[in-house]
Amino acid sequence: MQHSATPYEERLTAPRSWWLISFLVGLALALILLPFGTLPMLGGLVGGTAAAAVTASAYGSVRIRVVGDQLIAGEAKIPVAALGEAEILDAEEARAWRTYKADTRAFLLLRAYISRALKVEVTDPADPTPYLYLSTREPERLAQALQAAKTAA
Repeated sequence: MQHSATPYEERLTAPRSWWLISFLVGLALALILLPFGTLPMLGGLVGGTAAAAVTASAYGSVRIRVVGDQLIAGEAKIPVAALGEAEILDAEEARAWRTYKADTRAFLLLRAYISRALKVEVTDPADPTPYLYLSTREPERLAQALQAAKTAA
């Protein structure tokens, strides 16, 4: 496997506000358990915060990578040879492709807290997926990495 000329890796981490929300979930659980005593209240605070933080961390742990001749987006692995043109979507276009322009057969790697995206056509005739929609903070870099991987392959 040959490595791409422009390696790319991005983790779609949850925004910082979600960590505050995790603490607030723990605080709410602590308040619910307050009538049962101090120990259950502290357990609710710690347990609720930890459970919410684990959920936020898991949701924000998805990665997009270009490794050799493969695009790895979440659980999907697609050879770059099976990909066509990449279209960089600004916030308005990305919202349109997430909603009324979306195709139900498309592969969508959505993160609501990321406003921009990259739409990549799938050219493999054996694959029923028409395109990939990838939420990304750096669509220009991802498009360049895909182009470099195609050139290298």
